Amino acid sequence: MKKFKKVLVAVVALLVAVVATACSSSSSSKKGYTPKSLTIEFVPSQSATTLEARAKPLEKMLSKRLGIPVHVTMSTDYNTVVEAMKSKKVDVGFLQPDAYVLAHKEGAADLLLQAERYGIKQPGGKTTNKLVRSYRAEILVKKGSKIKSWKDLKGKSISVQDPTSSAGYVFPIAELKEKGLDVLKSCKLVTVTGHDQGVLNVLNGDTDAAFVFEDARNLVIKDNPKIMSQVVPIYFTKPIPNDTISVRPDMNKKFKAKLAKAFIAISKTKAGKKVIESVYSHEGYTYAKDSDFNIVRKYDKIIESSKK
Repeated sequence: MKKFKKVLVAVVALLVAVVATACSSSSSSKKGYTPKSLTIEFVPSQSATTLEARAKPLEKMLSKRLGIPVHVTMSTDYNTVVEAMKSKKVDVGFLQPDAYVLAHKEGAADLLLQAERYGIKQPGGKTTNKLVRSYRAEILVKKGSKIKSWKDLKGKSISVQDPTSSAGYVFPIAELKEKGLDVLKSCKLVTVTGHDQGVLNVLNGDTDAAFVFEDARNLVIKDNPKIMSQVVPIYFTKPIPNDTISVRPDMNKKFKAKLAKAFIAISKTKAGKKVIESVYSHEGYTYAKDSDFNIVRKYDKIIESSKK
């Protein structure tokens, strides 16, 4: 009988230990990952060296509000950022819409915030004083070019960004495919890094056209004040959801809320606003939902069908 009691006590103790461990594990998983230092990665929309220098001040601004070290890094393209977030080497990615959709699909990122920008008024490409949550892509050609509309692009060379770029690849290619022009099969695509390079390629005659965001000509206007008259748009796409600040899906909810508030607060300070304007032309950040990016998913499917 005594032996039986000893065995029973041992079994009960074991069960208690197992349950406690399970509960502890469950509690830990619910809490999620809270960074002790935060790694943020950007992809250049202009010169990588220039962007990194402009983004660096965010380290101190965020660190002060979060109470932990913050590191800003640059990546070669959005696929690299997505993979880094997937492997948990990067905590926060500044992802444009198509890259966010890809990252979310692969379980690499969740939406934290969406960028706000000032609207663009055409002709002239000047900014308005109205904050908007979307933008357009445009097709640029050199002034005086024989290319007058999208129909004239067949057989021509076009500067594009990497395949995850919404404005520099996905939206113009998807829309032209719907209109009857299969760019992937009918044109020569030249991949460049940075929308400013796309503008310069057209200006210098390196390519016949460029797919860029509206109005990317402003990226080079300081160096070339005449750019607006030298390179002109012939087509604008439908509105594209603005860029995202995306985070690892396993990030602690309380920390995510704190991080979101920090980004919003920084964007409202004079120094913070100057930084985010210089990096991606962002004017502020707002909350958004995943379904806002369904049009991106639709266009992704069109691109995939074009590759078959």
